[in-house]
This record gives sequence, structure tokens and C-alpha cells, in this order.
Amino acid sequence: MQININKNDVVHFVGIGGIGMSGIALIMKSLGYTVQGSDLSKSKNTERLKNKKIKIFYNHSYSNVKKAKIIVISSAITNKNKELLFAKKKNILIIKRADMLAHLLSLKKNIIISGSHGKTTITSLVSTILNNSKYNPTIVNGGILNSIDANARVGKDDWAVVEADESDGSFLKFKKLYSITSNIDYEHMDYYKNIKNLHQKFEKFINTTTLLGKAIVCSDDKKLKKIAEKNKNKNVLTYGFNAKADFRILNSQNINMGMKFDLKLQQKKKKITLKNFYINLIGKHNVLNATASIALALSIGINQKVIKQSLKDFKGVQRRMTQLLNFNNKLFYDDYAHHPTEITAVLKACRTNFSKRKIISIFQPHRYSRLKYLYDKFTKSFYSSDVVLLCPIYSAGEKKNNITQYQLGKDIIKNSKTEVILVNNEVEIEKFLKKNLANNEIVIGMGAGSISMWMKKISVNYKKYAAKNKK
Repeated sequence: MQININKNDVVHFVGIGGIGMSGIALIMKSLGYTVQGSDLSKSKNTERLKNKKIKIFYNHSYSNVKKAKIIVISSAITNKNKELLFAKKKNILIIKRADMLAHLLSLKKNIIISGSHGKTTITSLVSTILNNSKYNPTIVNGGILNSIDANARVGKDDWAVVEADESDGSFLKFKKLYSITSNIDYEHMDYYKNIKNLHQKFEKFINTTTLLGKAIVCSDDKKLKKIAEKNKNKNVLTYGFNAKADFRILNSQNINMGMKFDLKLQQKKKKITLKNFYINLIGKHNVLNATASIALALSIGINQKVIKQSLKDFKGVQRRMTQLLNFNNKLFYDDYAHHPTEITAVLKACRTNFSKRKIISIFQPHRYSRLKYLYDKFTKSFYSSDVVLLCPIYSAGEKKNNITQYQLGKDIIKNSKTEVILVNNEVEIEKFLKKNLANNEIVIGMGAGSISMWMKKISVNYKKYAAKNKK
């Protein structure tokens, strides 16, 4: 689709507070376009946009879009949305979020990163390494990079590092010189319907990476390993712990709330061992994420010393084991984990690093459809937790099904062999923590709904309470 637009034309984003929408809005504003948007509530994302002089409407109304030349929507916007209905009635051009981003990136040297898990962290790591070298890329990420306090930035050169959303198939819209695929998991079945369709889309994503670049895939994932082996373009590089990976991870170990590891490069019958990489993230899943970024960086010619220093200095991504509180030997964390694979990885990493400390998980299930498709895996994902505070299911606008908070709690007790306590809201969580925390506990809030906001408030309140009652 060809878009004819000048910089005085108003581009309106419906649901501009979303992490993906806000990033594209920031880029368009930085490029000089006239940008505005609407959302139902204030958030850190909308505040960042307002600080960049972007007009925000905190409602959805016909009047918001009367002057708009283009309406940008995401897959979360329903056909009943008032602004969308008005745009259709008045024949205003309607563009999907991914299509708008694809247009903005059409002339860039794109590094496109996708996968069921880990893509936000990988995107952040790649962006950090490129920033610390001779590159100055455009960045579009699914999380807030602490180093730039934003999820998007317009760069000064012709490179772009982009996290691509696979949830609605839109990751196939981007031209890519390089790609990274972290894994394929049973997720977003409301869109894909079956696992075969999901695999085919990822296979297409990998195989459409240009011959001039590289498709970097994790061969620890059996599905990706098969796709890599079938690739006819011969431009695939693999990474992982397995013995046949082109970038093989060796000697991985936990050190000082981070991970140290070596890499053996096995390319063109030449084997080279690169030693002493260190990253300020815990867990083997983050060693894989770091290795993906190293493989990309080495492929485009970045110096090994720059890569190592970038990983060592990496400041992280918000909501990826973000520490909210460290007080009286108690640690509170906030994490985006909302899928069984993510929950298992986070808790396993914490158990490895905090082997003698009590781990309390606060989990807010997200979407009835996700619970339905992954129910059994959810019930088995809390094995490394001592206690689970289970919140009500966050529907994200979906209709209820027959899954209840009570039944989910019973099955977590049965299959994860852990204690489960049902809580109804943030007030009950805070009361439980004030009453039951004794010494050295690790508290981790997990989920994709309102849990992050709850955890921030609870952390502040708990610190005041603990300071006041300290003996």
C-alpha cells in the first residue's frame, strides 16, 4: 500500500498508550510528522508521549479524529471502536500498526527480532551493542530500555533494530537484512488456530531473510533446528548449548547476580573459543538471549571487546526482573512473565541464584484464551516457588470461560507441589506481605495485566511499613 502524506497531515493512533503503538508514534514525531492519539487511561507510556509534545485524548470519540488524515490501529482495536467507525464512514485512511512501521523502515538496513519468548531482551541487547560501537540505529522495542528510558528512538544512520510481534502474523511484513529467532512456543493460538500454522509462519520469517544477511536461530529449540536444517538459502547461523550450534555456549555459571559463559564458534571447519562473557541478567535463558546478540554483532563486524563491555554494562529492560525493593534482606521484583515457559524460566533462575531463600510468586493470569490453551503447563510452572499468591484472572477484554481462579489454584498445588493462596486485589497482597514476611524472602510479581502497577505501589508501601516497624 502506498501512503501519500505530508508532515502537516494529522496521524491519529487509536490506543496510543500500548507499547507497540507508542513506539511508532515516537518515531513519527521524531521524523517531524504531526502525531496525536487516544487511550482510555493515563500511563507511563502516555506521559512519555506528552513529554514529546504529542497530543493525547483520554477517551475514544468521533471528535478526536475529525482532522486526521490517517488512523493507525493495532489488532487490539475492535470493529466497534468509535474512532474506527468514524474513519470508515468518512473514508479516512486506516493503517495497521505493523504496516505503518514497515513503511517507516522500508529504506533501512533492518535487524528484525522475533520468537515466542526473549525477543524484547534480545532487541535491547543488540541495540545496546550497536549503540556502543560505530552504529546509531533506529530502535523499536517491546519494552522500555533503561539506558534510553524509552522503547523507540530514531537513529542517525541507516540501520534499524526492531522487535517484531508474531501474535498476529505481522512479523512477516518487514524486510530484513538480518533476523534473529529465539524460539517457537505454543502461544497466540487464538490467531494461529493450530501449531502447524505457527510453524509455517516462523519458517517463512526465517527463509525470507535476505541472502546478503544472516538468519540467526536458536537450535536448542527443536522446531527451529528443523527449519534451519531445511533452509535452502544457506544463510542460517545457529546458537545454543547443543554441540552442533555454530555459536555453542560453554561453561555457563551464575556469578554475582549475573551469568558468565564462553562461546565456541564452529564455522567453515574453523573452531574458535571466545572466553569470559558476562551479562547482568540471571538464568540460562538470558545466556541464550545474550548469545543471539553476540552472533548478530560478530556477523556485522563489531569488535569482541565492544560486545563484552556492552553486555557487562547492560542496564536491562523494564519488567524483566526489575528490582523494586531491596530492604531488610527482602527483595521485590517485577516481571512480565505471563506464559508457562517464561514463568518456569524466571523461577528456575531465581531458585538457582537464591537457593536458600524463600520465593513468593504473585501471579496474575492474563487472558482466558491463554489459560485454556496452556492450562496444564500453567499448573506445572510454579515448581520452583515456595508460595504462590494467585490473583483473579485479568481478562484483557475476553469473555469468561469455565476456568476459575479457585480451580487453577487447586491444580497448581497438585502439579507444582507448592502452597497457593488466593488473593482478590492489591490490598490483600499488601496485607499478606506485611503479616507474613519474616526474613530473606524474594517476592516476584508476574503477569501482563495490572500486576506491575500493583507491585510498584506495594513495594513503596511495604518499605514505609517495614521502616516504621523495624526493631
